[in-house]
Parts: sequence; structure tokens; C-alpha cells
Amino acid sequence: MGLAHNSRFLQCAAALLSLFSAGCAVGPNFKKPVAPAGVGYTPTPIPPTGSTSNASGGEAQHFVDGRDIPGEWWALFHSQPLNDLIERSLKSNPDLKAAQAALLVARENVLAQRGAYYPSVTGGFSATHAKSSSNLSPVTDTSALNYSLYTPEVSVSFVPDVFGLNRRTVESLGAQEQQARFALAATHITLSSNVVAGAIQEASLRAQIDATRELIAINTDELEILRHQYANGYVSRLDVAAQESQLAQVAATLPPLLKQLAQQRDLLAVLSGGFPNQDPPEKFELSSLQLPQELPLSLPSRLVEQRPDVRQAEENLHSASAQIGIAIANRLPNFALTADAGSMAVVLGHLFSSGTGFWDVGASVAQPIFDGGTLLHRERAAKAAYTEASEQYRSTVLTAFQNVADTLNALEQDADALKAAAAAKDAAAVTLDLSRKQYQSGYANYLALLSAEQAYQQAVINLVQAQANRYADTAALFQALGGGWWNRPDIPKS
Repeated sequence: MGLAHNSRFLQCAAALLSLFSAGCAVGPNFKKPVAPAGVGYTPTPIPPTGSTSNASGGEAQHFVDGRDIPGEWWALFHSQPLNDLIERSLKSNPDLKAAQAALLVARENVLAQRGAYYPSVTGGFSATHAKSSSNLSPVTDTSALNYSLYTPEVSVSFVPDVFGLNRRTVESLGAQEQQARFALAATHITLSSNVVAGAIQEASLRAQIDATRELIAINTDELEILRHQYANGYVSRLDVAAQESQLAQVAATLPPLLKQLAQQRDLLAVLSGGFPNQDPPEKFELSSLQLPQELPLSLPSRLVEQRPDVRQAEENLHSASAQIGIAIANRLPNFALTADAGSMAVVLGHLFSSGTGFWDVGASVAQPIFDGGTLLHRERAAKAAYTEASEQYRSTVLTAFQNVADTLNALEQDADALKAAAAAKDAAAVTLDLSRKQYQSGYANYLALLSAEQAYQQAVINLVQAQANRYADTAALFQALGGGWWNRPDIPKS
């Protein structure tokens, strides 16, 4: 094909491309939802929590408005085993790796769709050998009935984005990519929060197990004393039977605690990417955890930017907005440009000789005329889906504020509950000690001693649970506020 033919072909193609490349994107342009203004978390400001001097984890906690949340917020508990377990989980957890792969899938889908902005160019070559009938005119100018035909060809096709169909599609896929990014952030927060909660629960169970074993030992000693007194005629068989029943009841509470501890260890092993038989080396005790005393409290207007579930709902709304434009564009004319250029010769060496070249340029347009209302109803469905996504976004925002409010209220009540539990445990210990002395001196019956033992047992368990609740709800506050994912280097910012 000669240079003149090439030049004419390129000029025609460029003219058609410039003619159809300009256009507008139909459908609504997405507007980011406005952050709630003048909205707080609770009807009245949450005061600093009270302190308890006679219990571990009883420090007062203060809320610092507007303070940023560190990416490694769990380090505020000052537990190196906890830090090690979380970092190992962030490297090995399969759910997190799956979320990372999902983000890559979404990103590649966006890049793939962007390719539609450009012309599609394909090259081909065909070679045939044939014999024509002698009753027909010769196919070639050599008059030979047997001939070969060689055809190299380049084809160019382009669908100009006149009404923004491709732009809206890229926009929708881009919003889905952002959804995947925030899903990764949410998985990150959920994982770290679950590990912290699991470690706290393990520490609580260990403390409850230790307390239960101590109580079993106390009741066992009491039973031995009663049996000795019964043998000497100082107490009745009813007193011995009552203590045997008390010991059996306390002993029956130990296996469920051991089962929960084993299951908690299995959970931590799986969260860190291992199998249940791969027991994590870290062990947790409540005494090894420090209660964070200064807690960040994000401004309500910032919460919608920090919560990944809210950002996911926002991007879902964005994608739904773009889908309206896609539905509208599908009802409008669709333009296509095509061009072909090549050479054709019966001798391979003559392929690019003068006179062997050919080219063509074409344009087509297709307009839906009748489809039984399919495209119209798809447009209406897209608009309804946008309304659905809008309400889902609002529901997610409300839930986010509820989560923070619930956690703030829980922290306030946790402090009071811990103070009451510590006081109850101290009082129960005094009552039990006095009851023992009075029983040994003959001033109190055995039922009074049993009652004092039961009260002390319950007070010890209540104190451990109150301590664990305070640690757990502190971790829940960091999760409710977004977990500081924006300060993590391993989560893409855009």
C-alpha cells in the first residue's frame, strides 16, 4: 500500500474520531453526601469515667475531643504479646488477604474498562491456495486457474463515547473499587478488634478459672473440716451433705470455663492464620494489660469519613448514581467507527508493491426502537436502586453514631460497675472471714457460712467480668470510631 493511500486513510480516520469523540455524560453527576451537622453522640456530654483504687483496670478515663486515632491503637494497652499476635494476624489472616485480592480485582476491572476509551486495533494475515472453474472468468489477472492469495490486514474499530456510556461505566467500576478499598479497611479493623477482644476474653477466662480453682480449694478444705467434725460428733450429716453439694456446684462451673478458654485459643490461632493445633505462643492475663486513660473521641462530622462501612455505603451510592447514566445512555444512539487497511497479492514478494493496497473507512449508528420496554424499565430500576442506596447510606450513618453512643455509655457504666464489683468483693471477703470465725467459735450456724461463701464466690467472678468489660469496651470504642485505618501504611489511601 502506497504512502498516499496511508495518508488518506489516516486523515479520514482522524476526522471521524474527532467528529464523534466529543460528547457529554448523561445521567446525574454524583454529589458526596453532606456530613451531619450539629449532631452529637449522646443527649448530654459524657463525663470522664470514675476510678477504682482497689481493682486492676480501675483507672479513670478521659475523652479527648478531636484527637486522631493511631493506626496501631492496640499498642495503647501496653502488651507486647498482644502487639505480636496482631501483627502476625495482619500478615497471615486469609480474610485480609482475600480482601486485598478483591481490591486488586476491582482495580483491574477499572483499568480494563478504561481501555474502551481507545480504538481497538487488530492485525491479521491470511494465505489461501485455490483453483477456479474454467467456466468462469479468471480470478487473477494472470488468467491462471490455480492461484495463491496473500492478505495482510490491519483493522481499527472505535466506539466513541458520545453520551458517556463508557464514562459512567468507568465511574461505576471506580466506585466499586473504592468499595473494595473500604472493605479492606473494614476487614483490617474487624480483625485487629477481634484479636484484642479475644485476648481480653482469654485473660478474663484465665482469671475466672483461677478464681474458681481457688474457690474449689476453699470448699474442699471446708469439706475436710466438716467431715472431721462429723466423725467426732460436732456436726450433723446434713452439714456435710450441704458442703458436698456446695463443692460439687462450684466444681461444675470449671469445665465450661475451660471449654471456653480452649475455644478462645482456637479462635486466636485461626485469626492469626494458623490451625487450631498450632497454639499461639502468647498467653494473656488481665494484669498484663494496661487500661488506656486518654481516649480519642472523633468529632461527629469526622465519623462519616473514618468509618469504612459508611464510606462503603457512600461508594455504593456513587455506583448507583453512575448506573442511572448507564441506563439512560443505553437508550440513546450507539455510534461505531471502523477502518481497514491492507494489501493483497498473488505473489508473497509483491505484497507491498504499488497497486496492491486497499482500505476502507465506515461509520454506523444504532438506535433502539422497540424492545418491549426493557431499557425503560432498567432505567427506572436504576433510579429506584439509587433511592435504595441512599436510604442504606443513611441507615449506615445512624448505626455508626449508635455504635459510638453505645460504647460511650458502656464505658461510663463499666467504670461504675467495676467500682461496685470491687466494693462487693471486698465486703464479701470480710463477711466470709467473719462468718468463718463465728462458725468456728460456735456463734453462727453452717448455713450462714455457706451463704457467705456463695456471696464471695459470685463477687470474685463479677469483679473479673467487670474488669474484662472495661478493657473490651475500650477496644470497642476504637473500632466504633474507625480504628485509625487511615494512619496505616498497609491500607491504600486511594
